[in-house]
Amino acid sequence: MDEEHKYERSAPPRFRNKLFKIMTLTLFFLIVFFSLGYFGKEAATSSKYCVSCHEMKPEYYTWKASTHAEVDCVNCHKDPGVKEIAKVQVNGAVKNLRNENITAAAIIRMTKEIPNNVCEQCHDMSKRQVSASGDLIIPHDRHTEKKIKCTQCHSSVAHGQIANRNMTFKTDYDNWDSKVGQAAMADLKYTRPTMEICMDCHISRKITTKCEACHTTGMVPKSHKKADFKTTHGLKAKNDLKKCNSCHEYMSTSALEGYEDTSIVDKYLNPDKRSVNKNEHTYAKENTFCQNCHKKRPASHTSSFIGNHGTLVNKSQEKCFTCHDPNRTNTSSNNAVNCATCHQMKHQNNWRQGHPFPAETVKRPDARCFTCHVKQTCTSCHKK
Repeated sequence: MDEEHKYERSAPPRFRNKLFKIMTLTLFFLIVFFSLGYFGKEAATSSKYCVSCHEMKPEYYTWKASTHAEVDCVNCHKDPGVKEIAKVQVNGAVKNLRNENITAAAIIRMTKEIPNNVCEQCHDMSKRQVSASGDLIIPHDRHTEKKIKCTQCHSSVAHGQIANRNMTFKTDYDNWDSKVGQAAMADLKYTRPTMEICMDCHISRKITTKCEACHTTGMVPKSHKKADFKTTHGLKAKNDLKKCNSCHEYMSTSALEGYEDTSIVDKYLNPDKRSVNKNEHTYAKENTFCQNCHKKRPASHTSSFIGNHGTLVNKSQEKCFTCHDPNRTNTSSNNAVNCATCHQMKHQNNWRQGHPFPAETVKRPDARCFTCHVKQTCTSCHKK
């Protein structure tokens, strides 16, 4: 009886020991399980995980050389959450399988734009007014009010448009490294918003395109500040009209065509378009910015200028053609006064030779002229 009671008293401690061992092992496995899950999650969402797939090398190394190198890929390219992480990994595996047989360019495109709230995790748009250059005035708050997304201007900040530049060929994956990434991101025209983006948006939305609206310096080149620039800028435009057009095309309210370089297609397939002959004179007449000055009457055009302008025209017709139309039979110029306004066809081809009485000595119409001509018709051009 004593032995039996002794056994009963010793049973509970052995049971407790067994239970303790089971709980300890269970806790150990749980810790290992969640630790593996946590570190696996961290590894799968780190930027280094992206480069583990050779297909992502161009994107990884350009990101590494960008201004966003300290921001992990997943901070911009997906929403947080374990469910979303799993979804991204599965989709990535499927894409790899689909691209397995691609031998040319494996271009990765965003399925949707990165929302503004992702950018605003780091950038405070309410306080960001001026760009790093110090010259540009960028009121981000106004753009936000108009529902303009950050990516409409800054879509290439992390990868430098490598897909559009045909730099993601599968055969080149093994050649990508940090040096290649830095070289791809070195040219700022591929990473920063271009002026064309700003101007196209402003023009389409009918917003001002004046230089001072976006530039604190007014963007006036040093050559334009010289004392003689007003009288010599025509010669400068003649030597490099393309350079002038790089800024002044945006200042015109009308579309300017024919001043850009001839494309390869037009050169060989559209000879008519290639033969368009436009120079600094036609440019001054078509650009509304130039017209602001060229439509003003010059100081030399005094009341007696009409009677004496023929002498000046014979010395330098090109100066006249900057404002007036050189085609004497055409009145399509933007300037209200053209050669054809006065010098009509009937006054050309040595009309004086067949005139009823000698007209070589007649400088202004007199009574003899009005025997055949209407006085008002003559005096509309031949003023005193």
